[in-house]
Amino acid sequence: MDYVEVKVKYSPASETASDLMAAFLADMGYESFVADEEGLTAYIVASQYSADDLEEMLQSFPMEIKYEVTDTFIEGQDWNEEWEKNYFQPILIDDQCVVHSTFHKDIPESEYDIVIDPKMAFGTGHHATTSMMLRHILSLDMEGKSVIDMGTGTGILAILAKMKGADKSTGIEIDPDAAVNARENVKLNNVDVNIITGDSSQLESLGQADYFIANINRNVILADLSRYVSALKPGGMMILSGFYSEDVPLLERAAAMYGLHTDCVLTEDDNWTSLRLIKD
Repeated sequence: MDYVEVKVKYSPASETASDLMAAFLADMGYESFVADEEGLTAYIVASQYSADDLEEMLQSFPMEIKYEVTDTFIEGQDWNEEWEKNYFQPILIDDQCVVHSTFHKDIPESEYDIVIDPKMAFGTGHHATTSMMLRHILSLDMEGKSVIDMGTGTGILAILAKMKGADKSTGIEIDPDAAVNARENVKLNNVDVNIITGDSSQLESLGQADYFIANINRNVILADLSRYVSALKPGGMMILSGFYSEDVPLLERAAAMYGLHTDCVLTEDDNWTSLRLIKD
């Protein structure tokens, strides 16, 4: 699949501006966001890219910024090779879980060994949001539990949950190509994880889970929160990430409306934050 890489440089390039920019771009179909000191880089399937729509969004952006846009067409290619060369190296999480790909050598030994060939799907453990979610799963008792991972990406979180003894682990992914990649990773790890292609409407057919996981941006979480809550057992835990610490009060207020209360908040690199909630 061909992509367009869009680099939006803006000033001032604050974390708040980057958060809003990623949220608006996500609503337009963009994925794989990378923020830096100059702005944001995002990727979108080439057939979905519209320079006019992007310009319209930037002109109506709710913060006063000066911006510059560069777009680059990226022909479909071997994304494993690109990750190996530029991004993805083996990572060890809390000395308990190692994440690596099939092309890696000299892999550290660990209790949980996860193989991920990421292609264009998000979730290798390197981003703070993914590593936080992995830490949550490592710290929790998954034995015999049911787990739903919304926006599963590479499938990494659903895979670890199953490795930790979950009786039933299900990943839902809206991007068909990412869902194919998640199924490939499930097969690589020889675990029984069900990957469903679709959006949150798929939750209606699954029943309620002990753990509901979603590493997605704030706007998507807020829009789909009622469905998330319906898919969680009373007393069950919801684990969310994909947002900044400034978003936590907004998310907590929305969660409280659906009978969820905060269990803990974790913040890591670049102010990325995760939130654990219990369903009353």
